[in-house]
Amino acid sequence: MLPGLRRIGLATAIITAGLSLVTTAAADSLRIPVLVPITGFLSLEGTSQKNGAELALDGSDVAFDVADTATSPEVAVNAFERAMNAKDVVSVVAPMLGTQMLALIPLADEFDVPMITVSGTARITELGSPNVFRFFPGDVVVKAAHARYAVEELGAKKPAIISQTTAYGQSGRAELDRNLRALGQPPVFTEGLEVSVKDMLPVLSKVRDSGADVLLLHLHSGPTALVIRQARAMGLDIPIVAGSAMHQPETAALLESAELRGVCAESGSSPISETGPEFRAFADAYRKSFNREPDAFALGQYDGVNMVLAAIRGGARDAAGVRSWLESNRYDGLAMTYASDGKGNMAHSAVILCYIGADRVPQIVKRYRNVTGVL
Repeated sequence: MLPGLRRIGLATAIITAGLSLVTTAAADSLRIPVLVPITGFLSLEGTSQKNGAELALDGSDVAFDVADTATSPEVAVNAFERAMNAKDVVSVVAPMLGTQMLALIPLADEFDVPMITVSGTARITELGSPNVFRFFPGDVVVKAAHARYAVEELGAKKPAIISQTTAYGQSGRAELDRNLRALGQPPVFTEGLEVSVKDMLPVLSKVRDSGADVLLLHLHSGPTALVIRQARAMGLDIPIVAGSAMHQPETAALLESAELRGVCAESGSSPISETGPEFRAFADAYRKSFNREPDAFALGQYDGVNMVLAAIRGGARDAAGVRSWLESNRYDGLAMTYASDGKGNMAHSAVILCYIGADRVPQIVKRYRNVTGVL
């Protein structure tokens, strides 16, 4: 049985995945509020984050509330301040949206409470806060894998980049550019897109005209699917290596299997691609609880919350104790081994997965372990 499921008794748990406020355990329990974007353009990713946290917390002695932060920094700030009205908060599951995380860091420092997140935005661990703990490989890690795979494995000579104009998109674009230049293959074309853009033909025409031989995407789920569908429809058949949104089963479901042929993605993990018994146990429990397929965001948040629970089992009874334990211990999660680099980056490995066009289940084709050299 999966160690995390065994430790906190989740093997037979049925978890209610609702969008409203959810409270479990006794009122005087230690508490971990779950603040995630369940509605808006990040709803797919945020729901996965919520589900991973719930799967870890359900059946534990720790109380938790789920609040929707949507995609606004102001909504996230209000949700955080409401959560801090409760007693015995030892940690917060914080939203994965970079702009929300950047708004919450001063509050986390004011209340002196550690935030557990799967946000990829590089800057959140560069501000000197002791209260940010990232359980998904940040852009410094996954964009290194992203660029290396394109150049070293696909032989890219003229890579092009399409990114989002959000903080997430800007962070990933900067890291992709830096890594491609270090590899001696600077991008021949880059452009940022607003999340609201639906017609991708103008930017894809520019990619084609640039002579690009590989297209790198760093977009949210919906825009990723739109770019791939419209690229295939216009006959742009160069390899596409997308960001972590593409590894999500919900993103793949937006496309036909044939449209996915030749599409790859970076990610921290891919639970549906793994065949080991512990991954199968996790996936089965997730499907049973939420009636959907698990992804790396769910697994990263699941591992992160389980590390907090390990801290509590190890004697931490308040936020300071949890923070100290996270700073000084390693944790063998399901996706990888986690340890802080001193800035709160806990995840240091990445995978590249590719779709062969026969179905919507990707195959892991390359693993990049300990990219930062911490472990």
